[in-house]
Amino acid sequence: MDHHADDEVLGAVGPRLRALRRDRGITLADLAATTGVSESTLSRLESGQRRPSLELLLPLARIYDVPLDDLVGAPRTGDPRIHLKPIRRFGMTFVPLSRRPGGVHAFKMIIPAQPGPLEPTLQTHEGFEWLYVLNGRLRLVLGERDLTLPPGEAAEFDTSLPHWLGSADGGVVELLILFGLQGVRAHVRTDTQRPSQPGNQR
Repeated sequence: MDHHADDEVLGAVGPRLRALRRDRGITLADLAATTGVSESTLSRLESGQRRPSLELLLPLARIYDVPLDDLVGAPRTGDPRIHLKPIRRFGMTFVPLSRRPGGVHAFKMIIPAQPGPLEPTLQTHEGFEWLYVLNGRLRLVLGERDLTLPPGEAAEFDTSLPHWLGSADGGVVELLILFGLQGVRAHVRTDTQRPSQPGNQR
């Protein structure tokens, strides 16, 4: 058994847990209250001073909604596919399309059909969001602006601005979302022209 390799794997667990917690916007105090694990133990676990155990990792895997293998960083079996696990929140379905902790997260979001118009309930949270409408007509309320986006249109905004997503006509809406914490933005390049050459100034 390669004990050095094992130590490297276990040593990477703490930083991975810290990145997940910060990515979810959860404090150590909140995590301690939810899991029943003391704040000091969680802090030592994240800093690498406490060796991870199954008893500690199982409740964290449930809270973060990630496979235990992802917490430990266990080597994959060679299957490159992302096994999608839909998440239901706020009456909508979110399908995670990425699995690495931290950075920008990708989701497919499905807004179900509604029998009648909904009253927007604007919310704010830390982060930055980019979205692209696949199907249906999306109603995006952003601050004082009320926008309707058909399929093929995209939008990006700071989520600290009050916002709300819903169906513009009561039908199902499907969209792709890239979400990152504050300061972590998706780099979407739209200018595909080559740099101008000398003598070919615009």
